[in-house]
Amino acid sequence: MTAEEIARRLGDLPDLVNDNVALVRRGRTLSGEFLVQADELPVHIRVHEGRIEVVETGPFRMRAWRFAIKADAAAWARHWEAMPAPGYHDMIAMTRLGVARIEGDLQPLMAHLRYVKEVLAAPRATSGLSARRG
Repeated sequence: MTAEEIARRLGDLPDLVNDNVALVRRGRTLSGEFLVQADELPVHIRVHEGRIEVVETGPFRMRAWRFAIKADAAAWARHWEAMPAPGYHDMIAMTRLGVARIEGDLQPLMAHLRYVKEVLAAPRATSGLSARRG
């Protein structure tokens, strides 16, 4: 999977997250922007009260974000497998494995960790569908 394919999957987050009432409720106190990066391709995600408002793919100049989760495209692809291998099942495990890194202001991330983990795992729900289409 390429960085551009990762960005397209992240572009599906509004559809995957905003109809999930429990997930939106879990993130209801989070508003702001964070970055997900695949290889060198930045994807900015803007959240307002738990709802994904905008997902935009860069590159951007001097674009602000509160925190970032960065990994190569292969690591994101493994994270979104229907049954991810140990170490790829969540973003914290990926950082422990050394295939991802977290940067920026950790306070909003840690305060909403379960929400962010579930948002970033949401494309996993479509992994079986895309495998059948291909």
